[in-house]
Amino acid sequence: MISPIINPRKKIALVAHDNMKQHMIEWAKFNKDKLRNHDIFATGTTGKLLEKELDIPIVKFLSGPLGGDQQIGANIVEGNINFLIFFWDPLEQQPHDPDVKALLRIAVVWNIPVASNRSSADFLISSTLMDKPYERKLDDFNEYLQRKI
Repeated sequence: MISPIINPRKKIALVAHDNMKQHMIEWAKFNKDKLRNHDIFATGTTGKLLEKELDIPIVKFLSGPLGGDQQIGANIVEGNINFLIFFWDPLEQQPHDPDVKALLRIAVVWNIPVASNRSSADFLISSTLMDKPYERKLDDFNEYLQRKI
């Protein structure tokens, strides 16, 4: 089971749909000094754009439609990512919509902070909890794991 503690150095995944990438870049540039104090992960194209703009190391996964969203979800489950900022496009249908929904569901299951737009991202990154350890509440999944099948 993963630790309920989110350390002061957060492991932040940054994801943005195509129509939201410019918003993500602007947000990240504005918050560059804060982001450099954390470990940053991103899906492929978003990661390449952010790395170029921010000049900070970013762990890059595949592009979202090619499995990057699922890679981030798997890393949340394994405890390697504990913070998600996902600027998704509410007006554009995505070919990988099931992956997007799965990623958001996993973030809720493992009770990590999630921002889905610039306002919520601003509130999260400016929180007094950003640079402190935080003990999140995790559901006890033992009963589910021990169920008879």
